[in-house]
Amino acid sequence: MLTFFKSKIFPILLVNFIGILGYSVVMPILIFIVTDFGGNGFIYGILGATYPFFQFIGAPILGRLSDKIGRKKVLILSQSGTFLAWVLFLLAFVLPETELWRQHTELAGSYIMTLPLIVIFLARIFDGFTGGNISVANAYMSDISTDKDRNQNFGKMGASTSLGFVIGPAFAGLLASTMLGEVLPLLIATVISLIAIFVIGFRLEESVPCIVDTGNVSLKNVRRFFQVEHKDCFTEGSETLKSENKKGLKQVLKIEGVPILYGIYFLTFFGFSLFYAGLPIYASSALNWSAIDLGIFLAYSSLIMFLVQGPLLNRLSKIFSSQSLVLIGSLLLMLSFFLMSKQQVALLYVAITFMSLGNGLMWPSFLALLSRTGTSSTQGAIQGYGTSMGSIASMFGLVIGGLLFEKIATSVFIIGSFIFLLIALLLALKLLRNKKVEVLQPT
Repeated sequence: MLTFFKSKIFPILLVNFIGILGYSVVMPILIFIVTDFGGNGFIYGILGATYPFFQFIGAPILGRLSDKIGRKKVLILSQSGTFLAWVLFLLAFVLPETELWRQHTELAGSYIMTLPLIVIFLARIFDGFTGGNISVANAYMSDISTDKDRNQNFGKMGASTSLGFVIGPAFAGLLASTMLGEVLPLLIATVISLIAIFVIGFRLEESVPCIVDTGNVSLKNVRRFFQVEHKDCFTEGSETLKSENKKGLKQVLKIEGVPILYGIYFLTFFGFSLFYAGLPIYASSALNWSAIDLGIFLAYSSLIMFLVQGPLLNRLSKIFSSQSLVLIGSLLLMLSFFLMSKQQVALLYVAITFMSLGNGLMWPSFLALLSRTGTSSTQGAIQGYGTSMGSIASMFGLVIGGLLFEKIATSVFIIGSFIFLLIALLLALKLLRNKKVEVLQPT
């Protein structure tokens, strides 16, 4: 155990856990914050889509920047943006609830746009634009992984994400029930984001091999912080490396295997965004759940994923290929979305169990597949554009999911079921065409 805490992988797992914990603490209470300030399900969907839209713009920029100046500096920059966004979010609670406009339409329903809601939108915009930490963290993990331990490492990354989602929502429900209400979880998220900056600055080693760390966490000299100093660690192929660092989306899409993986990336995020758009509205309106009820439900889901992505995935990755695990996970997700549409609380828990199993098997295995594409000097760009695919899918999915839920209620989850069936069919087709892939052998 002591060896694990001293390992090279531990700091990035800790950074990922802290980042997810800060985000997940607010998840169960966001729908209640929106409605308290005058919004409705439509505004909640738009707010949810705001973050991924601006992440769609910022993630490729930060990903390519991390290829150039190093992962560590970009992670500090990104996490600092998250910290400032939470400070802005807190500001909304001390502002007067001044009504800016109100609307009642068949499409959007009835809502009141207030000054605090506008500030919350600004906070999500700022956090989204600097929110490239996920893609950069995945690129960092790709840098320090080998083909032998890649699946296990991304499984541990997924487990650290799930652990954050286990603790965060349950913690949020308890915190929101105190006299400070929703303000306390937001304060905790702000403090957690600040801690993450110092963890990155003092515990994380740079993983890009040809970059010298010329900055430090104090940021006294901003110009020096962004300065790039390269080691003389290569001679041949330097021109190739330079050209790879300049790769845009068109060049990245020419890399073998990337287009279909980006397609799966998009479809996965679109499917899950239907769930995240519909579940909070369903829980608060139809089921009359409180923040505590929703927090426990999400914590249960994340606990299963933590167990799957830890010991179970570690064993299965030695027996099955990454492609097979993605395929199996997709089929489980298809089943879970179908069961979720039945409007029964008992079936809802069965559905979330299958969803957690499927997601726990699929997503780390998929990230391991994506990290094998390209080279180490292009992983930032590949992961950055991948995050953009997920961001734009989330943007459309959250808005469409919110609108559809108002019209067809839980039947919207049937659409998610078909999406994961499509992912399974796409992957099965790829496996059939690629005769070199040994489906039942470890990668």
